[in-house]
Amino acid sequence: MPGLYFEEFEKGQVIDHEVRRTVTEADNMLFSTMTLNMAPLHLDAEYSAHSIHGQRLVNSLFLLGLVCGISMHETTYGTTLGNLGFTETKFPKPTFHGDTIRVRTEIVDKRESKSRDDSGIVTFRHQGINQRDEVVCDTLRVGLMIKKSSLSDEDA
Repeated sequence: MPGLYFEEFEKGQVIDHEVRRTVTEADNMLFSTMTLNMAPLHLDAEYSAHSIHGQRLVNSLFLLGLVCGISMHETTYGTTLGNLGFTETKFPKPTFHGDTIRVRTEIVDKRESKSRDDSGIVTFRHQGINQRDEVVCDTLRVGLMIKKSSLSDEDA
């Protein structure tokens, strides 16, 4: 698996993920309507033209999902038992159709699990950054990560 095991994370480690994604109008429209977020700032071009941004905003929950999705291949793909939570999620700058998002992940903390000997807990800070080098999404995510030492020889 390309993800990292608990033992492979180090506090302070930074990963600049190679994958980038340009957000399209279709992404925003589909996600907003599928999740029943009918806010005119996401869906109504005429309404949004008269807003402080002058155009539609990309749905922030889509952006959060995109940022975590971009990060997972190099961090948690196949090596996590699950997300334990998100905290301090911020969207300091707006995201618009046509913006290209890249992601940087920092390992903020890691500790042994108190209730499981096959895993540990890692705190990730994911930042979504647009093509203007503006942070558009900043979140802390806590994951329960498998220990490589807990795998059998066939699984490792």
